[in-house]
Amino acid sequence: MPMNLTVTIIQTALFWEDKAKNLAQFSEKINAINSKTDIIVLPEMFSTGFSMNSEKLAEPMHGKTIDWLKKQAKSKNAVIIASLIIEEDTKFFNRLIWMQPDGQHFHYDKRHLFAMADENNHYNAGENRLIVHYKGWRICPLICYDLRFPAWSRNISLAEPKNTHEFDCLIYIANWPTVRISHWNKLLEARAIENQCYVVGVNIIGKDGNDKEYSGNSAVIEPKGECISKTKPNKESVETLKLDLKELNDYRQKFPVIEDADDFHLDSYTLIANLKKDN
Repeated sequence: MPMNLTVTIIQTALFWEDKAKNLAQFSEKINAINSKTDIIVLPEMFSTGFSMNSEKLAEPMHGKTIDWLKKQAKSKNAVIIASLIIEEDTKFFNRLIWMQPDGQHFHYDKRHLFAMADENNHYNAGENRLIVHYKGWRICPLICYDLRFPAWSRNISLAEPKNTHEFDCLIYIANWPTVRISHWNKLLEARAIENQCYVVGVNIIGKDGNDKEYSGNSAVIEPKGECISKTKPNKESVETLKLDLKELNDYRQKFPVIEDADDFHLDSYTLIANLKKDN
């Protein structure tokens, strides 16, 4: 039976390359969440900021920050989503972690690296998209610059049966600067409309170590493209919202645009569906 999904978005400034301070502030904010929630979403590179100092800041998958994520997820009995700098097999990744309350976790390595900030020279690009089945929902988490590439976010099954949706919710975590925030706002809405899904976008506020400004504009967008969240730009915020799967499915049935979708795929596209029994 379709269920609501409760999502908490945390918008805040980050302490530049200071893991201890960032973990401390997010511990405080997560601990202060009083309402029950299913998923807590933190921004991109939440423990360091969007730093190219990968060799100095990287951690292994059994490192301190992964342990912190496990403890936080367990303490709130909720999934926590965040990205951090990971070293694996002498390579560096901007890696999104999906951490479940039982300690089981999946990951997604950022596919589109932001060359204008030299990210491609400090990190390795991911090859696989991640879709997690959780509490009756199918969720696809992505990172920042991925938002600009609609084919990577395309919500159409490549396998049989064709012309069906692969996911119900897209989640983008970001360090998206104020100078291009109008693009962020428009693209979040576009991804929701074209994919007929909920879209969650979490961004930071304040200035980073490169003096770039961030206004946040974190948002939750419903499938018709309307913003249903109340988080304001340039303000710290912790907001919890309910997403309605029945409402989503009813809309898809009444307006089945997916039946007329173009049949194509990307040669470099590989999909990983990590399935877990509904809790």
